[in-house]
Amino acid sequence: MNIDLKTMSHKDLEKLLVDVKAAIKNAQTRDRREARKAAEKAAAEYGFSLEELSGPASSKKAGKAKRPSEPKFANPNDPSQTWTGKGRQPKWYVEAVAGGKKPADLEI
Repeated sequence: MNIDLKTMSHKDLEKLLVDVKAAIKNAQTRDRREARKAAEKAAAEYGFSLEELSGPASSKKAGKAKRPSEPKFANPNDPSQTWTGKGRQPKWYVEAVAGGKKPADLEI
C-alpha cells in the first residue's frame, strides 16, 4: 500500500490520521487478547490459571493492610515525642544517647 502524503489534501490527511489511530487501537486490542490467550495457555501447562499467577492472591502481602509500627522509645523530656526504632533516629534520641543515656532507658 503506497500512499503519497505529499499530494493529499489537509482534509484527506486528517481522515487518514483518524483511520490510522482507530487501526492502532484495534491492533492493540487484538494483540492484548492474543497475549492473554498465550499467557493463559502457558499458565495452564504448569497447572495454574492466569488469575492464580497474576491476581492479588499470588502476592505474599496481599490482603494485609500496612499498619504503622508501635513506638518503642519516648523522649524523657517530652513523652509525646516517640520513635518506633525504625528509620532515622530522631534528634532527641541521638542527643540522649550521646549524653550518656542507654537505649533501654528510653524504651517505653
